[in-house]
Amino acid sequence: MLAFVGGALIVATTVLSAIMTLVVPRALPVTITRWVFRWIRWLFRLRGKRARSFEERDRLMALYGPISLFALAATWLILTGIGYMLLFWSLGARPLVVALELSGSSLYTLGFVMPPNVPTMVLAFSEAGFGLVLLAMLISYLPSTYQSFQRREAAVTALDVRADTPPTARAMLVRSSIIGGWDRLEQLWRDWENWFVDITETHTSLPALVFFRSPHWEHSWVTASGAVLDGASLLASTVDRPPSPDAELCIRAGYVALRRIADFFGIDHNPNPHWPEVPISIDRREYDQVCRELIEAGVPLKSDLDQAWRDFAGWRVNYDRVLLALASLTMAPYAPWSSDRSMIVRNDLRHRRRARSRA
Repeated sequence: MLAFVGGALIVATTVLSAIMTLVVPRALPVTITRWVFRWIRWLFRLRGKRARSFEERDRLMALYGPISLFALAATWLILTGIGYMLLFWSLGARPLVVALELSGSSLYTLGFVMPPNVPTMVLAFSEAGFGLVLLAMLISYLPSTYQSFQRREAAVTALDVRADTPPTARAMLVRSSIIGGWDRLEQLWRDWENWFVDITETHTSLPALVFFRSPHWEHSWVTASGAVLDGASLLASTVDRPPSPDAELCIRAGYVALRRIADFFGIDHNPNPHWPEVPISIDRREYDQVCRELIEAGVPLKSDLDQAWRDFAGWRVNYDRVLLALASLTMAPYAPWSSDRSMIVRNDLRHRRRARSRA
């Protein structure tokens, strides 16, 4: 009875995990999926410590997402096989090796072992059905994953034209000023607002996408997000231009998207931050340096830079922490004002974990 109940629980938990991961269009925490990704990530971190450059580590981490998906599918199959092995053994398939052979033969529809009785025959049919269903769900999952990945990366690559590599808000605003393309920025904010809405859905319902790296080692969806959000924040707070509702809506869409993704991965953040009660990772000297560079490039700035700084910090505080945390989580390549300071969040999280363990 214990073997039967244990096997049934293993099978039910595994099948439910696959359905919640591949079928349910909602961000749901799945224990098996989380553990597989964490263990694979630990192995990759262990190997990544030997990398002599970021390019080498990036090539290694590019395999993390795909290999984790493969390991997840293998884990589902192995757990299903173990669960049915216990079920077969409890119904008379003895010894355990025979139960294992019967489970493997049924799961992979090989049919080289015949069930000894009617109950085990029914189990064999159900196991073969579950195996085919798991395979079909995985096959349908992969195309949608790569379609979402291609949509994401098309915008990230196109940003290189406006914001350089690595992307920066300063380069985006300077180039717009030089070519007289301020009006074109309005379409950029609208496009990226839609982009943020898209990743809000895809990167929580298909969480493996978060770890899929860009084709070019210097590109990252996280650093691209930071450059766009900083560009919109500087435009809304510092650049002497008419107010842009599209830029402000883009900022809101951006920090909502990053927060939703951070929530899925259990990243701690303030849901309603206010500056200066909640500080940001950029100090006034860095802000003033960018302002000087913008002035030298001919970008018109507001006369009261003190108020402009307060306005910029008020926008940045909405996405500052989650941006840095996601840059750390994904091991994003270097980019100013995002991944260049992601260690701040990583060290802070380590200190919090140690404090909790001591408490």
